[in-house]
Amino acid sequence: MWIANHWKDYEVIDCSCGEKLEHWGPYTLLRPDPQVIWDTPKNRLEWKRLNGHYHRSKKGGGEWEFFDLPEQWSISYQLPATPNDSLYTNHTGTLTFNLKPFSFKHTGLFPEQAANWDWFSGLIYNRKKQHPNREIKVLNLFAYTGGASIAAAAAGAHVTHVDASKGMVGWAKENAVSSGLADAPIRWIVDDCKKFVEREIRRGNHYDAIIMDPPSYGRGPKGEIWKIEEAIFPLIQLCQQLLVDEPLFFLVNSYTTGLQPAVLHYMISTALKQYDGEVMAEEIGLPVSSNGLVLPCGASGRWESHK
Repeated sequence: MWIANHWKDYEVIDCSCGEKLEHWGPYTLLRPDPQVIWDTPKNRLEWKRLNGHYHRSKKGGGEWEFFDLPEQWSISYQLPATPNDSLYTNHTGTLTFNLKPFSFKHTGLFPEQAANWDWFSGLIYNRKKQHPNREIKVLNLFAYTGGASIAAAAAGAHVTHVDASKGMVGWAKENAVSSGLADAPIRWIVDDCKKFVEREIRRGNHYDAIIMDPPSYGRGPKGEIWKIEEAIFPLIQLCQQLLVDEPLFFLVNSYTTGLQPAVLHYMISTALKQYDGEVMAEEIGLPVSSNGLVLPCGASGRWESHK
């Protein structure tokens, strides 16, 4: 399992009875998590000292109950540095995310993805070190509020950020500004991801690396329906056509139970078999501070160049 265990501003304190207790900076939130099927004692005092609680409805959806929580606040994450060297030539490597509770329990960030930010930021750094004057172009699909986009940009990549939601793209821009990356080479695109990829293929554009974090189900800006089980492999095949001859990495994330690590491994291996690289796939997770265990948070499939 790949574990996001370098956070200072975020913590899973405990989890029990379908809920996880978290610190988001100075605030304590209690949110539902379908993976938490165990019933364990709630001994930590934070269970009774909440700033916000998302109550799930048996009919679907739910609503927030706030006790003492601002409309918006921020937390930061420090990308790793290499020994005796700075990983970031023009940036400190500190990412800052603006958070706010909104529909269906979310805050605007998936902290477990830091495990992937650490991985690919190192790859970008090493490639930049080998070829200082070469642009590393990264395409981030279903890019949400931009965690991966700003991590890649902080490491020195030129990023194309694509999401179907205008609001999410605006939020990602705010995160870039807060992270000191207002002038970073990031293209912000509001579009259906599949249609954008098809247009990029027709334009003859290519990328060194591709990241995708697709939802289980969703709609594009014009009502296009996305079902991951039907659409993910054709999209991976399309994205393969956008890669340069010697790609750097390819990352697919999944929060869908049916897309286990072995499934991600199989799809990526099949679609990228012509390239000289290695495929790895694992669950991703977050450490639980109260007991030393790890909360599973989905899966990721990674392809990494051998060169």
